[in-house]
Parts: sequence; C-alpha cells; structure tokens
Amino acid sequence: MSLRKLLTATSLVMTMAGAATAQSTLVYCSEGSPEGFDPALYTSGTTFDASSHPIYNQLVEFKTGTTETVPGLAESYEASDDGLSYTFHLRAGVKFHANDSFTPSRDFNADDVIFSFMRQYDEEGEWYDAEGGSWEYFNGMSMPDLIESIEKVDDMTVKFNLTRPEAPFIANLAMDFASILSAEYADQLMAAGTPELINQAPVGTGPFSFVAYQKDAVIRYAKNADYWAEGLPKVDNLVFAITTDNSVRYQKLLAGECHVMPYPNPADVAEMKENPDVNVMEQEGLNVGYLAYNAQVAPFDDPMVRKALNMAIDKQAIIDVVFQGSGQIAKNPIPPTMWSYN
Repeated sequence: MSLRKLLTATSLVMTMAGAATAQSTLVYCSEGSPEGFDPALYTSGTTFDASSHPIYNQLVEFKTGTTETVPGLAESYEASDDGLSYTFHLRAGVKFHANDSFTPSRDFNADDVIFSFMRQYDEEGEWYDAEGGSWEYFNGMSMPDLIESIEKVDDMTVKFNLTRPEAPFIANLAMDFASILSAEYADQLMAAGTPELINQAPVGTGPFSFVAYQKDAVIRYAKNADYWAEGLPKVDNLVFAITTDNSVRYQKLLAGECHVMPYPNPADVAEMKENPDVNVMEQEGLNVGYLAYNAQVAPFDDPMVRKALNMAIDKQAIIDVVFQGSGQIAKNPIPPTMWSYN
C-alpha cells in the first residue's frame, strides 16, 4: 500500500487476516478529522495523513519509516559549491488528478512548483491570503528569510536561490508544507471566485485522488491509475474511517471493520502483540515530550536549578507508568528518527 509517511507513526496496528490486497479497499481507522486538505495551512499529523500523504507529492520525499530523502517530483538535484542555490530537475510525464470540475490540460511542470511556494512566499500575491489561513510551517521555519528567489530555468527545471547556506534545506522540502499543487487548477478556481475549494476539493499528483469527505465520519479516495511510481498504489480504494476513541479503533480492527489503525492505548499493546492476527509496527516517533521552564524568572533562571530538576525527575517511571513502556528517554530535544539527531 502507498500511504507513504503514514507508516512513520509511533505505533501502528494492522490485521493480518483482513489485510487488503490488490483490487480491493483498504480501510484506515484514523484518529481524527483533518482541518482541511491543503497541508501548507496546517501543522497536525492527522491533517497531513489525510492530505499530503495520499493526495500530494513533494520535490523530494522521506523514505517510508525514515527521514532519509529520496527523489519525488524532482528526479535529481544539485547544489552550488557555496550552498546558495539548488537546481531541481523535474520528473516528466507526471499527471495531476481530475475531478468533476477540473480536467488538467498538461502534465506537471515548473509552473506548479513556482506556484506552490510563491503562494506562501509572496505577501503581495493573490493567493497569499486567499484561503483565509496562514502558512504556519513555511513561516515558522523562516523560509521567507531563507529563500531569496525561485527561478523557472525551463519547463522541467527550477532553481532555488538562498540567502545563506542551509544544511537541512533538502529535508525541509520533503515536509508536508512543500506539497506541490496544480497551478492550472489554482488559476481556474481563482477565476471562478472559489479559491477556497483548493482546500476542500484538492487536486494533486499523489497515489490517491480525493473523492469525498463526510465531516467527522469518513474520507474516500480512489487509486490514481496514472501514478508515476511503478506498481503503486496497490489498492483501488482508500477509506479513512474517522474513529477518535483508541479502544473503539481497536475493536473495529478486531471486527474487521478496518485494516489499519494508529495510536493504540499503551495498555493494549501487549495483548495486541500476543494476537497472531494482529501485526504491531513500532518505531520512535517524531515527537518529544518535555517540561518547559520560564528561564527569565527565578528560580528557573539558574542553570543549576534546571539541571537539578532534570536529574530529580524519574523519567523511566513516567515511561513505565504513563506510557506503559511505549517510549524511551530523550537525550536531547530532537527525536532519534530525525536527521542530525546525533
């Protein structure tokens, strides 16, 4: 199945006997409703799972289950010797999805890359405020200060010019906010006076196309028969059955009402592992729990006090009691699955 980064969840469970096969439907019991379907506007993993992962691609992408970058909509790229520019060579023949109101007239090209970033970058552009939201990740990661300009070298080549060398720049472009949208679709929506539909009726190049969303209940997707990655996706239909209660998700899994669920109750994991029909997939997540102090006021302005508190807290006891052993003690503020952790 091609749920891409979905498999990087801290804990994910699937039934073996009920696992989906080719020419079938995969039902994923998701933990919540998406805020929308334009991933650049949001920061939650629940929204990314429902939008950027099945519907969109990025120039480069994270290899499933890791933070290693691999080619996406860019087949290759090169950086200048001074680290101030990156040139991306785009993948030819990539098709955008169609829906009831839009049929693409061309394949993916440099115009789509330029649009996808400039709408977040250009404060004077017509798309900057068109969706009524803000570009949380783009701004939070200081991309407006980092990017000096984005050039269309030709239809299949794009060059990013930076204000300074930035070691994680490529990894940043694999993140959800950097999903590539159709400039042609955007132009059509803006001309019709309905720019908000880009967040409600999304069009991308990903493994699945958006079909319908019933709020707080179900999201339906269909296989992208023209998907550029050979052999993917491996199911015809993808369904997100929105189920907010962890225990209910597990019961639906056991009843065969869904094939995959994330985030089980820690107390249920041992039982799940003993069930031969359930496959529990685990790895370190991309989140770190921490206790934050206001270091501007006493006594927390004293580094010795902060170090003493750090030493006094029994972190292993918290993991054992609160998380039922489903965690590990953090060594620093960066999770071990992230680039540059060590």
